[in-house]
Amino acid sequence: MILNVENVTKKFGGLVAVDHVSFQVKKQEILGIIGPNGAGKTTLFNVISGVYYPEEGKIFFNGRDITKVPSYKRARLGIARTHQIVKPLNELTVLENVMVGACFGKTGASLKQGMAIAGEVLDAVGLGHKRDVITVKLNVPEKKRLELARALASGPEVILLDEVLAGLNPTEADEMLQVILKIKESGITILMIEHLMHAIMKISDKIIVLDHGRKISEGSPQEVASDPKVIEAYLGDPDLALRLIKSKGNTL
Repeated sequence: MILNVENVTKKFGGLVAVDHVSFQVKKQEILGIIGPNGAGKTTLFNVISGVYYPEEGKIFFNGRDITKVPSYKRARLGIARTHQIVKPLNELTVLENVMVGACFGKTGASLKQGMAIAGEVLDAVGLGHKRDVITVKLNVPEKKRLELARALASGPEVILLDEVLAGLNPTEADEMLQVILKIKESGITILMIEHLMHAIMKISDKIIVLDHGRKISEGSPQEVASDPKVIEAYLGDPDLALRLIKSKGNTL
């Protein structure tokens, strides 16, 4: 297992945001993480990436205990992430933004190396033609791709994608899914938070479901979509669940 989360709990005062959550992720697997708003999904990402340390539990990456390793060192080890609300460096160009990932991630590239890596990654995510544009001028879909490119340029083994499809139209979302599948094919392991159910069911090898900080279900997309606990807590509609099961493997 490349990532092992064991009994992790994160509290904010009296609020338990993540409540004794455990799961494992295999190398080159896509793990989908779903659940209602406030279920603890992004907090879980923050714990895995080192933004927060858990009150209980442990996190292992490639067999190493990283529970108390700071976020910048986790980036150097090979854990990268995107953010639900994109966080570009608005006064830099698109190329310069991605160079930051190359120079400060696992790659640890020099400026010259970072420029070359950034150019290759931008071409891979379809932003090569925008490399010299000041980032503030990008639209939302372009900023989503930039966020992904900056994470990829760091040379990660595991990448955490926090709602990279949010705000995209169906065509843009489908294009982004194709990019994500290519990332998987390159050997990178992906954890993905998403509310677009047809997309997450289509692309994930395995899914876990959080509700009020607890993991209530884990399994294949078909198993999760047919779980009565998931239907009650999140999907709400048995007919929707049936459509999601049938949609696995189809286009959006």
